Amino acid sequence: QVQLVESGGGLVQPGGSLRLSCAASGSNFVVNSWSWYRQAPGEERESVAVITSVSTTSYSDSVKGRFTISRDNAKNTVYLQMNSLKPEDTAVYYCYAVGYTDKAPFKSWGQGTQVTVSS
Repeated sequence: QVQLVESGGGLVQPGGSLRLSCAASGSNFVVNSWSWYRQAPGEERESVAVITSVSTTSYSDSVKGRFTISRDNAKNTVYLQMNSLKPEDTAVYYCYAVGYTDKAPFKSWGQGTQVTVSS
């Protein structure tokens, strides 16, 4: 089983920056794709950014040009650099990994980290 642990959330003023991290742990696994999702109160969970096994990236229109997803395969970690933050970016952010172990494919979610953008 592959577990994901996120960090880096917090309170930031509009226009500020935050960097989220998500580290995967387990035995004999490979992460193919990483994603970041977010869920605001009363809203459905939405995809924010995706990075594939060859580091191709894609973003939702709402964050394009402000957020950057990256990965460090040696550390089994994905990052989300968030710049020019807006109050509407306030949400719980979740990482999501898809890959395989030596036994089976896996899909795993992190526990979520709160990001609050407010003055």
